[in-house]
Amino acid sequence: MTVLSTQAAAPSRQRRRAALTLGVLPLALLGAVVLAVGSGAVAISPAQVLSILYSPLGLPPLEAFDTQQAAVLSGIRLPRVVLGALVGAGLAVAGAAMQGLFRNPLADPGLLGLSSGASLAAAASVVLGFTALGPYSLPVAAFTGSLLCTVLISVLAQSRGRVEVSTMLLAGIAVNALCGAGTGLMTFLATDEQLRTITFWSLGTLGGATWPGVLSAAPLILLGALLLPLLGRALNALTIGEHGAASLGVPVGAVKWVTITLIALSVGAGVAVSGTIGFVGLVVPHLLRLLTGPDHRTLLPASALAGATLLVLADLLARTVVTPAELPIGIITALIGAPFFLHLLRARRGQERP
Repeated sequence: MTVLSTQAAAPSRQRRRAALTLGVLPLALLGAVVLAVGSGAVAISPAQVLSILYSPLGLPPLEAFDTQQAAVLSGIRLPRVVLGALVGAGLAVAGAAMQGLFRNPLADPGLLGLSSGASLAAAASVVLGFTALGPYSLPVAAFTGSLLCTVLISVLAQSRGRVEVSTMLLAGIAVNALCGAGTGLMTFLATDEQLRTITFWSLGTLGGATWPGVLSAAPLILLGALLLPLLGRALNALTIGEHGAASLGVPVGAVKWVTITLIALSVGAGVAVSGTIGFVGLVVPHLLRLLTGPDHRTLLPASALAGATLLVLADLLARTVVTPAELPIGIITALIGAPFFLHLLRARRGQERP
């Protein structure tokens, strides 16, 4: 009797934890945004932030502010923070979806060649002097490279109209290696100035965030972040295998293609405007599984919120820890993610040991 009641209580506790997590994460994201937009060389209090935001309405301010604070908030910090939240949400939800699709907790959006393809195209655009689109030349080249690699890997993984997940994994490894070699060649050919641009971009940065850049990436990132959670039930069914999911009425082939397409669009757009930022799509879903359980209906939206919060805070550290210089944000996420990931691997090995 006690064993049965304990087994029945476990899913209930997990549901309560999931509901609590989904309730807390929006507040954590809001707090991270307020902290990020107010911190820096020009201090802006939360009351001043609100006053600046609703000043166009002609309402009396909660706290007086000057024109410098208004210019810094609206023109520099706000687009940077919004872009960080968008990119973090896209990377994290894509990572959770990838892990569900591959049925492997070590899967990462990089397996689709998104990061390596973007890096090769970005390096080539810098070295070859592609400037036809002005300031958008590098982001457009990176986005195009990421999508081309994804299409190539998807085509190689097709067999009789079906996507073979194991073949896609092997094709991704091969294409990533090929793109890495091409990026190395571009690095070798680059001048010192070009090399600095390639290196800083490849480590990830939100320093060049502008409202036009945010508006160009937002629709594609939001498409993945909002639609991937709708596939949660189908990804849950895929955990018992493709044949089992098909027997439950899940259109496995369509789910694969839609998932891969949404991941490619959201991550490709994010990488194009921020460079390659690692570990967000790997660590965030792992952490949330410990809190909410493996149900993708909860895991996917929670990953989007947690990823946005993590990247906003990581960018805050990147631009304040070595003021007036700025660290690439990829260094911060790697310093946070790598030790945590090693801890997870150790804990998992301890659980598997008899």
